[in-house]
Amino acid sequence: MTLEQFLEEWNNADDCITVHTSGSTGKPKPMRVEKRRMEASARITCAFLGLKRGDTALLCMPLDFIAGKMVVVRALVTGMRLVSVTPGGHPLRGLREPPVFAAMVPLQVYDSLADPEERRLLMGIRHLIIGGGAVDDSLCDSLKDFPNAVWSTYGMTETLSHIALRRLNGPEASRWYTPFHNVSVSTGADGCLVIDAPAVCAERLKTNDIAELDTDGRRFRIIGRKDNVVCSGGIKMQIEEMERLLKPHATCPFMITKVKDRRLGEAVTMLVEDGDSQVMRHICEEHMPRYSRPKHYICVGRLPMTATGKPARAEAMRMAQEAVGEE
Repeated sequence: MTLEQFLEEWNNADDCITVHTSGSTGKPKPMRVEKRRMEASARITCAFLGLKRGDTALLCMPLDFIAGKMVVVRALVTGMRLVSVTPGGHPLRGLREPPVFAAMVPLQVYDSLADPEERRLLMGIRHLIIGGGAVDDSLCDSLKDFPNAVWSTYGMTETLSHIALRRLNGPEASRWYTPFHNVSVSTGADGCLVIDAPAVCAERLKTNDIAELDTDGRRFRIIGRKDNVVCSGGIKMQIEEMERLLKPHATCPFMITKVKDRRLGEAVTMLVEDGDSQVMRHICEEHMPRYSRPKHYICVGRLPMTATGKPARAEAMRMAQEAVGEE
């Protein structure tokens, strides 16, 4: 979708607009959302960050998904000046000065950090929010000394982008997400986060994200997705936790997934992108408990990712099962 197409849809007589989920657990699904709730979400974010008329906002994500659409809506409701670039890994390439506000996915930040000029521009962004995927420890470490505010966001299509932020740099840096003032959270019996955000979502939303609440009952952190659990030999293991454990030691990009296993029920499986699977096997043997080590190591040309830069978990499972076959 082009910017012109989005603005045409935004300015028509319909009270709703069509957005698509990211597709991290399967095929992206269309859903209808109210424009007034998108405006409410935009005002909440802009008020929190202190964004105002005349500020520049970088649009560098696809307009097919909520993150890109909300950048435009934030510009519309505040009077910010939109700077639109083609979505890609180097959104700052070719810019002469940094925007006041930018929303990026982790991969865009990683790629921008690798180029000296893009890194300079990245450091100059007054308010940088990072969403659409987990911000790992190595990326946090690269951003901790940035002079301006850098935030990790938590949200989803159903909440019209984010409903909570956590600071990644400066004295306010934290591992806990803090919801906006009109948002409350709790956890269900299964440990999954429940969101009550009436301004942006008509009903309480039960997520599939396993969460831990801080002692104040308000802040929270995400452990992983409920459907990203491997149950192998009666032991339940969280895929994201295993990936976090291995990432500091990995020599190449990888992804943990699972396959059906006649004896274990499910078997931990690792996809390795253009790397030596034997090296990764040794790393797993050194740093993982025996019960959680992958049973299968599969080399792939490219790890499956969604259009918004998230791991495409359903496709990873399909690829792994196809490679392993039925056991």
